[in-house]
Amino acid sequence: MLTAFFYTLRAAKLPVSVKEYLTLLEALQAGVIDDSAEGGSGPSIDKFYFLSRLVLVKDEAHFDKFDRAFASYFKGVQLVSEATKDIPLDWLKQTLELQLSPEQIAAIEKMGWDELMETLQKRLDEQKERHEGGSKWIGTGGTSPFGNSGANPQGIRIGGKGGSKSAVKVWEQRAYKDYDDTKELGTRNIKVALRRLRRFAREGSELELDLDDTIRSTAAHAGLLDIKMIPERHNKARVLLLMDVGGTMDEHVHRVEELFSAAKSEFKHLDFYYFHNCVYDFVWKNNRRRFAEKFSTWDLIRKYNRDYKLIFVGDATMSPYEILQPGGSVEYNNEEPGAEWLQRLTHAFPKYAWINPEPQGVWQYRQSIAVVQQLVQQRMFPLTLAGLEGAMRLLSK
Repeated sequence: MLTAFFYTLRAAKLPVSVKEYLTLLEALQAGVIDDSAEGGSGPSIDKFYFLSRLVLVKDEAHFDKFDRAFASYFKGVQLVSEATKDIPLDWLKQTLELQLSPEQIAAIEKMGWDELMETLQKRLDEQKERHEGGSKWIGTGGTSPFGNSGANPQGIRIGGKGGSKSAVKVWEQRAYKDYDDTKELGTRNIKVALRRLRRFAREGSELELDLDDTIRSTAAHAGLLDIKMIPERHNKARVLLLMDVGGTMDEHVHRVEELFSAAKSEFKHLDFYYFHNCVYDFVWKNNRRRFAEKFSTWDLIRKYNRDYKLIFVGDATMSPYEILQPGGSVEYNNEEPGAEWLQRLTHAFPKYAWINPEPQGVWQYRQSIAVVQQLVQQRMFPLTLAGLEGAMRLLSK
């Protein structure tokens, strides 16, 4: 049975060795996941998942590949979820798909930020049962600003999948995955565009033949060979890459991975960090530990000098509250608005640009994109060949 599992992992490009596979079999034979003798529940698919990941995966960068291969082999077996909610899950099960006309949606009244938060607290205190299709309670398929799968121009999504992208806050535990920096590119166009930013300089030991000087020197010495060497050329461009991940960015994973992979191959001095929707007081490098291993945004400003080119990659699609309002983050109560941090970063790194994977044709319909464009002084470019070339030209000036 597990031999096929081993080959499934290998087919998913996971560097799993035969020795590690045999170690997994030995652990299973020794009953590592069988705790029935101690009064436990005995072996389970969840325990096998964690054991096999521990034994077979040597690098956390491969966790996502392992998860996909595991789910594929075991035909979508439900894995352990760390997300817990105080609101009963039954309240959030969608059975109704509400269809409203644009006029009906426009007639639904929006709440201000403070009123929205106060009203949510009241609903949590008052509601005692599941509700669906209404305009007041936490539920599904209605026009209430609290719940999911409904129609409200501005609210707090609780569970479920996003639809109209108009939620100002999201109540759920989400697991983002890191962008794959080994993504095989189907085209060289992205690399070619990024090369406009590279700045070469001579440095280091004399490793490279200077042909022109060698010819001149040999001629000057009556044909006696006089070899001249010069230091090798190295790419001196320094890039700080801040990438939006999760939420609406899930639609653009493939294209951003191509960009990320190309950037890592083109720039020797590249550092990257993740953020969600808007940059606040911290960023992270590992999406699985984004709250446990945070990097202060202030530390980034202090660590990297003004020579670094700052590149944001994100769709800038969010509630304007997330940019302009303290506590506007969908994940936690940020003390300062995202706009403050964007201004600090663009002031600290004068050469910056924002790459947006959203089609440029929809930018005018997203209020948050207009806000971000203003904050970055219109230095926003689409994730197209022409857009990348324009951004690189701006950064290389």
